[in-house]
Order: sequence, then structure tokens, then C-alpha cells
Amino acid sequence: MEKILIIDDDKDIAELESYLLKEEGFETVIKNTGEEALDEVNKTKYDLILMDIMMPGISGIELCAKIREKVDCSIIFVTAKANLVDKMVGFEVGGDDYITKPFENQELVGRVKAHLRKDKRIREQKNNNIIKIGEIELNKESYEVKKNNTKIDLSTREFELLRYLMENKGIVLSKSQIFDSVWGSNYGEISTVAVHIKNLRDKLDKEEKYIITVWGYGYKFVRSIDE
Repeated sequence: MEKILIIDDDKDIAELESYLLKEEGFETVIKNTGEEALDEVNKTKYDLILMDIMMPGISGIELCAKIREKVDCSIIFVTAKANLVDKMVGFEVGGDDYITKPFENQELVGRVKAHLRKDKRIREQKNNNIIKIGEIELNKESYEVKKNNTKIDLSTREFELLRYLMENKGIVLSKSQIFDSVWGSNYGEISTVAVHIKNLRDKLDKEEKYIITVWGYGYKFVRSIDE
């Protein structure tokens, strides 16, 4: 169940938003001041935030800027301030959408659902780009490799070799399979596979917990038995 934080000093509006979203199966929490909202986002992770601009104390614009430093979920302004300048400022500080009061109930619910679907697609795409096995994490999009959250510098060929091994975790791969897939059959010599395996081990796996040699055949990438 997605959790939605509602921030509005108008308690009637906040309760209406909460009621509409609960009817759709969402979990909601209401905070009526910016200070309360800041404290809340420090304690709890939310899937989406609805917030007003005109509030006593911390304004919605200032609050959005502070919250955006802590969250990556969608933030939708729900406010009576409808001029273009207000909207542009809201987008500049990290807002994702703008609903003008008074709003249509169906529009509010529809916008919330649309942003939740978009955020879910982004998360799924990001997860599809990351392979994590034990202490080692490989990002196929950014070409970054980390071990225990520490970045490890690899050459392009080392990265492609590691990617191939990790994508085929648990499968014994022959040297010729690895060579054909990573280098291409018309490039270099098959002996280069062993050289690059050694380089990977020196950088990532000196204890040979992940990259296992299958003598007389090839290599296999496994989850460390220590985990």
C-alpha cells in the first residue's frame, strides 16, 4: 500500500484529500505545519507528497526545497496560488505537478495515481540496470561498479567481463564462451580472458569468493559462501 503525506494548514482540505485517497486504498498521514512535515519526512519514507504553498511559518516553496533534499518521490502542490510565476518557482524547487484549489476530486486522485505509476516505472527501470550480488554492485547504465558501496575503477573490457559473469551467475562459462561474448571471436587471443580475470580478482575478489575457476574449462560467478 502506497503511503502519501498530506501537508496543509487547512484541516478541512487536508481531511478531504485524505478521505479521497483512502477510498482508493492509499495510506495517508496529515501534517498541518511545515515544521511537522519536515520532522515526518526525516522519520518515514513516503511514496508521494501533496502540499500547499500558503502556510504559516515555513512556506510551501521553502518546505519543498528542504524536503527535496531528503526524498525522491513525486511532490504535488495543491494550492490556490495559480499564476505562472508561482508554478515556475514551485517547479524550480523540486515540485513535480500543480493542482489548483478548488480542485475536482477525480482530478486529484487521477494525478496522484499517474505520478505513482510514473515513479514505479522509474524505480523498475533503475532496478533493471543494477546487478547486485553479495558485496558487489554493477550499474549497467552508468558503468559503475561498487564493492561495499566503495567505487571500483575498471577498464571498459573489465566491466564488460564482470557484467557477463554476473548476468550468468551460477553458470559455468567456458573460456571460449567468455571470449566470444566479451571480446568477439575476431579480436585478440583467448588467453586474454585469464589476464582480465586476474585483473578483476585483484580489484574486486582477491580471496576468490565470487569468481571461481573451474579447472580445465572456465569460470563461474557465485554468491560468496560467507554471506
